[in-house]
Amino acid sequence: MATTTFGDVSPRVGIIAVSQFLKYAEHAIVFNKLGQIERVPKNKGQTIKWRRFVPFEPITTALTEGVTPTSQKLAVQDVTASLLQYGGWAEITDVIQDTHEDPILQGATQIHGLQAAESFETLTYYTLRAGTNVVYANGSARNAVNTKVSLSKLRSAVRTLNKNKSRKKTSILAPSVNYKTQAIEASYIAVCHTDLEPDIRDLAGFVPVSQYGSRQPICPQEFGSVENVRFITTTIAAPFPNAGGLDGDAVLSTTGTNADVYPIIIFGEDAYGTVALKGKESAEILVRNPGKPEKGNELGQVGSVGWKGWHVATRLNEAWMVRLEVAATLL
Repeated sequence: MATTTFGDVSPRVGIIAVSQFLKYAEHAIVFNKLGQIERVPKNKGQTIKWRRFVPFEPITTALTEGVTPTSQKLAVQDVTASLLQYGGWAEITDVIQDTHEDPILQGATQIHGLQAAESFETLTYYTLRAGTNVVYANGSARNAVNTKVSLSKLRSAVRTLNKNKSRKKTSILAPSVNYKTQAIEASYIAVCHTDLEPDIRDLAGFVPVSQYGSRQPICPQEFGSVENVRFITTTIAAPFPNAGGLDGDAVLSTTGTNADVYPIIIFGEDAYGTVALKGKESAEILVRNPGKPEKGNELGQVGSVGWKGWHVATRLNEAWMVRLEVAATLL
């Protein structure tokens, strides 16, 4: 029987540590469960390639009897991205030398799991908010935005997605340690900062999660829907501070002069790709117990808990993603 080791921790405690790591990471994941998810393949290099066939145009000419039509040419589009490695660690002292289950170890794995998730979420968010399709709440540029989200602008973003033949999301990465997906009701997804929740609730036709009936929320961060758009909030989706128009004392502003501009990322199926924060292939917890003498730590007084993982996010189809830039009402 194979034995798995986790740093300098016994296999049983290592499994507990990894479980805690993934549990706390999962709680903070939003963006990285909604895209096209790939595993990190072992020993396959640092480049991930997404490939899709280019759709054929509709045929509007009838066949001629006895005449074979011209063959169509198959074409594929490749999108590649390079994996990068990230990680962090912290020292622990010999207070856990006698028992691996000491709360210090548990607490250390929890906060490292949270850091890993928030790090990868932030990286993915920065990639998505740099998309090329944008709708402004008012004006024609970010430096004019000082108006809250409106139903007409939301519909404008959805119209763009529909026009570009974006498919609504029908599945997401399941909240487990395995690489499984779960089905959801077909809809577009909108992810934004928690500051925007009051303004979105004020939109005509807003339906809170509590009134969904048989429909199940995508994740704990979903709070409602408007028409065919489901809204999810996360503090990771930070605004562009002071990037908008004059705030007029009506919207949130970091300096009190210009409005902070909040992106609402609205997308359909396969709009972007990312790597799942699941299993050792993507991220792992590393523990070195105190009590092990070594150079620079001759008395074995210091150990460490840390994490490292591979990540990349990329926009696969700009046409299937829209960034709606708005201000947030000052309450």
